[in-house]
Amino acid sequence: MTFVTKKHLSRRAMLRGLGGAAISLPLLDSMVPALTAQTKTAASVTPRLGCIYVPHGAVMDKWTPIGTGADFEFGPILSALSKHRENVIVLSNLCHHMAEALGDGGADHSRATATWLNGTHAKKTEGEDVRAGTTIDQMAAAKIGQSTRFPSLELATEDMTGLIGACDVGYSCAYMNTISWSNPTTPLPMEINPRVVFERLFGEGGTVPERLARMDEDQSILDQITGSVPRLQKGLGAKDRTRMNEYLENIREIERRLQIAEKSAGSEVSMPSAPVGVPDSYEEHVGLMYDMMALAFQSDATRVFTFMMARELSQRSYPQVGVPDPHHATSHHQDNPEKLAKLVKIQNYHLTLFAKFLDKLKATPDGDGNLLDHTTLVYGSCLSNSNIHNHNPLPTLLAGGGAGTLKGGRHLKYPENTPMSNLLLTVLNKIGVPAERVGDSTSGLTDV
Repeated sequence: MTFVTKKHLSRRAMLRGLGGAAISLPLLDSMVPALTAQTKTAASVTPRLGCIYVPHGAVMDKWTPIGTGADFEFGPILSALSKHRENVIVLSNLCHHMAEALGDGGADHSRATATWLNGTHAKKTEGEDVRAGTTIDQMAAAKIGQSTRFPSLELATEDMTGLIGACDVGYSCAYMNTISWSNPTTPLPMEINPRVVFERLFGEGGTVPERLARMDEDQSILDQITGSVPRLQKGLGAKDRTRMNEYLENIREIERRLQIAEKSAGSEVSMPSAPVGVPDSYEEHVGLMYDMMALAFQSDATRVFTFMMARELSQRSYPQVGVPDPHHATSHHQDNPEKLAKLVKIQNYHLTLFAKFLDKLKATPDGDGNLLDHTTLVYGSCLSNSNIHNHNPLPTLLAGGGAGTLKGGRHLKYPENTPMSNLLLTVLNKIGVPAERVGDSTSGLTDV
């Protein structure tokens, strides 16, 4: 039996309040015209794309599963994804030939990030005349993101110098500090501040005194739209009211964590003109970013994101998993068993945090399924063996159901030197973005 609610809402409906607060709504049954099964199916399978980059490659014999097809076992690094096995495809023997030197000398770290999502060799320059290639996230944003408030989000946890200056041998910092290019000459800056992301999604931060007062009073941005919520919920069915309440509680919880992080990190310093909110804790920082990406997907604020969990040449240490040494220094392991063991810990830890994101997506209803069902996630690095800075074979996996286009629970092993760009081309076509070529692609991967 189908129950028809009294209210029909637009997918673009928002809750608006004081102080610039504007909160998009999750996908509700009442956003689908009553008794229109075809429309309901279409509304429930909105494709989303997320691309998550990790630096310094992987210890490949600890990354690569044992066995192929559906008959495989995760290795020590990917064991963090065991509970999501049926939503994961591991792809082996992919390479990015265009990230190699090709006569340009060193700077494999810069070329790694510049090439990962476009399969294009980056121009060697320390100036403003940078050139790489349009990345698949921006190709997707141009096709499936134009009806959302933010065609794409570009996020990170580290940014040493922005897009200015030189960060590698003969290469501009623009290459290393982003994985997203809107066209061959325009790298997009990555936002590292969770508070800035939150207020972009849900409202302006106000003046410095107003933000300080809100932190002191633990006031939520939701308090500004209090009057709008009961009026909206009055005409919703029980299922939609429950979904709305859970969605708003998620927003409140993220803001509560931001407030705690800001008080901890900024209690002894003067408030800057820009919002603050970068937590001292890496795990909290990554968790906030992932949770906001989930909310952005749920509210259809965006359908495309890129996220750098750390940058190439990262000096971050991970004492929380027994690695007090800087990541980049550790990555030059020289086949030292102790350093290799530390790298495995770091790489497994990154995937543990990623697995929590998958938990969140899977627990979030979306149409006739959940967000994980309707999302395609590309996770990996554009370096392989960090000790020799090679780009083959690359640690690469897909996660999510791809809005019905992906079948997980498989390890796909390709011939050596299969272009990573073939996967990029395949991903675009899977999410409904027709493309004939990406970078140095030769064909799509028909078995993905």
